[in-house]
Amino acid sequence: MRSRPSALRDFTVDRRTWFLSAVSIVIGAGGAALAVLLLRAIALSTNIFFYHRLSLAMVGPAGSNQPHAAVLFIPVIGGILVGLMARYGTDKIRGHGIPEAIEAILLRGARVEPRVAVLKPISAAIAIGSGGPFGAEGPIIMTGGAFGSLVAQWLRLSDAERTTLLVAGAAAGMSATFAAPIAAILIAVELLLFEWRPRSLVPVAVASVTAGALRVWWLGAGPLFPVDLPSNVHLEQSLLIAVPLGILVGFAAAGLSRMMYGLEDAFEHFCGRVHIHWMWWPAIGGIGIGVGGYFFPRGLGVGYDNIAELLRGNAPLALLLGLIIAKSLMWAFSLSSGTSGGVLAPLLMIGAAIGESAAHLAHLPGQTQALWALMGMGAMLSGALGVPLTAVLFSLELTHALPAILPLVLACTASYLVTSLIMPRSILTEKLGRRGYHLSREYGVDPLELLTAAEVMTELPPGDEILVGKPDHLPESYVFSDETCRAVAEEMATTGLMSLLVVDRETNRLLGSVGAAELLAGRRRAVKRESDRSIAFQFELPRT
Repeated sequence: MRSRPSALRDFTVDRRTWFLSAVSIVIGAGGAALAVLLLRAIALSTNIFFYHRLSLAMVGPAGSNQPHAAVLFIPVIGGILVGLMARYGTDKIRGHGIPEAIEAILLRGARVEPRVAVLKPISAAIAIGSGGPFGAEGPIIMTGGAFGSLVAQWLRLSDAERTTLLVAGAAAGMSATFAAPIAAILIAVELLLFEWRPRSLVPVAVASVTAGALRVWWLGAGPLFPVDLPSNVHLEQSLLIAVPLGILVGFAAAGLSRMMYGLEDAFEHFCGRVHIHWMWWPAIGGIGIGVGGYFFPRGLGVGYDNIAELLRGNAPLALLLGLIIAKSLMWAFSLSSGTSGGVLAPLLMIGAAIGESAAHLAHLPGQTQALWALMGMGAMLSGALGVPLTAVLFSLELTHALPAILPLVLACTASYLVTSLIMPRSILTEKLGRRGYHLSREYGVDPLELLTAAEVMTELPPGDEILVGKPDHLPESYVFSDETCRAVAEEMATTGLMSLLVVDRETNRLLGSVGAAELLAGRRRAVKRESDRSIAFQFELPRT
C-alpha cells in the first residue's frame, strides 16, 4: 500500500534527495573533468589540423600560418572523420547536443549509451578543431549528461531520479566550461528538467557548484569575458533602446532558426535525390565551412576571441558584418549537415555583433557599444533558446557587468516575447517537433493540486456517514479527505479504479466518493480563471 501523507506540504520531497545530492558531488566532479578534457581536446585538434603540432595551447584557426587554400580542405577532412564516427560508432553524436539530451530524458528514460559519452566529445573536438564554427557547450552538456546517466544506471533509481542525475551532469559540464554555475542551474530548469522541485533542483545545484569550484582550480576563475562598465553607463539611453534592440534580435533569432532548419531540409532533399549517405553530409557541410573560412578566417572555430573583442567595444565594421553574415551562414549550413557542434557560442557572437552594429551606426562611444553588444548577446540567447532567465544570468556571469542588468533584462524579455509569438518551437526543440514529439515549455501549478478531495467529492447524505474503523480493509479503494485531487488522480491511475471512497483521516468515517467527473472541477476552475473577464473595480464620481 502506498504511503499516505499525514499533512499537506508545499513541496514533494523525501530523504532520497540527500542520497541524490551526495551522488551529484561525484557527477559534478566528473562533469568538470570532462569539460576540461573537451576543451583540451579541442585545443589539441586545432593544433594538429592548423599548426601541425602536438600541443594543448589554446589557439584559434585564424592565427595559423596555414596556406590559405588549405582552409578549403581541412573542414572537409574533419567532416569525413565525424561522419565515419557517426556511421560506425553511434549516430547519437550528430547534432547540437542539447536536443539529444532532451530526447534521452523524454523518450529513453534518461538512459544514454556509454559510447555516446566517449564519442560525443571526440567528434566535437574534431569538428571544432578542424574549423567548425560551433560552440563547445552543447557537446559538453550532452557528455556531462551521459556521464550522469551512466552513474544513474549503475544505481537502483527511478526514471525521475535518473533524469535528475543526467541533468546534474549536464549542468556540471556547462558550469565548468563557462564559469557560470547559476546559469547552468537555470538552463537545467528551463530546458531539461521540465519541473521545478526540490527533489531535482537541489542535486543539480550541488553538481553545478561542485563543477564551478573545480573549474577555479583547473581552468581559473571567471568571468570568461570581463566587461568593466561604470554604474551610470548611459542608463536612460540604454533603457530606451533595450526593447527595440531586443525586438530586432528576436526577429534575427527566429530567422537563424528557420534558416538552419531550411538548410537541413535542403540537405535531406538534395542528398536523398542523389543517394548520398548521411555519413558524408558532414563533409559536405565542411565545404561550406572551408569556403566561408577562406573569405572570413575569423569565422572558423569557437571564436571566443571574437566575443571578447565585441564586448570591449569599438570592434571594426568588417568583423561585425563578417560575424552577422559569414559566421551565420557557415554555422547554419554546417550544423544542418548533421555534424557535431553546439549553438550557444555562435548565437552569443551573432547577437553581440547585431547589438554593437546598431551602436556603431548610431556613432556611439566604445563603452556604449560594449553595453549594446552585451544586450544583443543576451537577447539572442533568450529568443533563440526561449530561456530569458538563463540569458540574463548567463550574460552577467560571463561578464560580471552588473550595471547592465536593467537594460539587459528588458532586451532579453522583448526578444523572448517576439520569438514566443512567432516561433512555435525554439531552435533546440524544433528538432524534436520534426520527429513528431511535442513538449510544453510552460510550467505552472497543477490545478488539481489546489483542491482537496473533500472539496469536490459527492457527499453522503447527512447522518449516513459510516464509521469504517481502520480503512485498510477497503484496501487501496479509498483516499483521505485532505488529500489533493492530484493525489486522487494518481491513485486512480495506479489502481485502475474510476471511483474512490473518501474517508476522514481523524475519525475514519466514510464521507462520500470521488470520481473522474468530480476531478474535472479543478480543471474547470482553471479554465474559468483564464477565460472569464470582468471589471473588478470601477471608480464612480460622487453624484451632486
